Amino acid sequence: MNIIGRRKLWYIISLLIILPGTFSLFHYGLKVGIEFTGGQVMEISSPAGQEAVRTAFSGAPVEDVTIVSSGSNTYTVRYRQAGDTDSGATAAELKTALAASGAETTSFESIGPSVSRDITRNAIISVALASLAIVAFVALAFRNTPPPVSPLSFGVVAVIALLHDSLALVGIFSLLGHFAGVEVDSLFVTAVLTVIGFSVHDTIVVFDRIRENLKRSTASFAVIVNDSILETLGRSLGTSLTVLLTLLSLYLFGGETIRYFVLALLIGVGLGTFSSILNAAPLLVTWHAFKAQRVERRKSRPAK
Repeated sequence: MNIIGRRKLWYIISLLIILPGTFSLFHYGLKVGIEFTGGQVMEISSPAGQEAVRTAFSGAPVEDVTIVSSGSNTYTVRYRQAGDTDSGATAAELKTALAASGAETTSFESIGPSVSRDITRNAIISVALASLAIVAFVALAFRNTPPPVSPLSFGVVAVIALLHDSLALVGIFSLLGHFAGVEVDSLFVTAVLTVIGFSVHDTIVVFDRIRENLKRSTASFAVIVNDSILETLGRSLGTSLTVLLTLLSLYLFGGETIRYFVLALLIGVGLGTFSSILNAAPLLVTWHAFKAQRVERRKSRPAK
């Protein structure tokens, strides 16, 4: 199986995955939850069901109301205060309306703009620091790699692969937010960081086999990389399949509160498996071929 020989095809598939989401991200943005914009959260126990909760909120001065089932007759309601009305007064009004239908408010939380700004900033910093730490770690771990590959190339390619996965995941959720109203919250940031870790782990497995084969093989670099991918293919697919099956069961039976968190992990693990096998290692070959061409061009220049 010549995976490296078809690397341009894998790059095209990656672009087809990334471009629609990237367009959506710049055109529509993400539909962010109240953790990032500020708002209110209520935990409600309603024996009368979800429709009674929806009715209680329908006449209140609130907007962007989302009601999610979090158990048997229990619901998590997120909403934003409309206009300049007082959030405390509105909460008291809602509690009264809910009590009239037999529902009970078990908790109430209001997230202000300053808190949401801190969460947004910390999420961006977390992703940036994780990426930098991964470059440094991979470059250090592969410092004794024999020629023709430099340790830095392993680190840079690993980060390109994880950026591919995280950008594609964010883009897909931008599309889901625009067309299906799916919001991203702090759990989504956790999912992105988890996907980054999984992607790098899977990529390093292939990279480590490439390093070992470079020490004992005299074949061309492209052949060594292709053989290394095939040697680790079963392990990579087996690991990913077990994770995907576990996540699928959580998605189907884990409840509404974690549904989109698990969906993000499902998509991310699939993307990570694809990029570690069909993007990261082939990019090393492309990098090496580009460097070799530059060296050849320099040699072919006439001496001054």
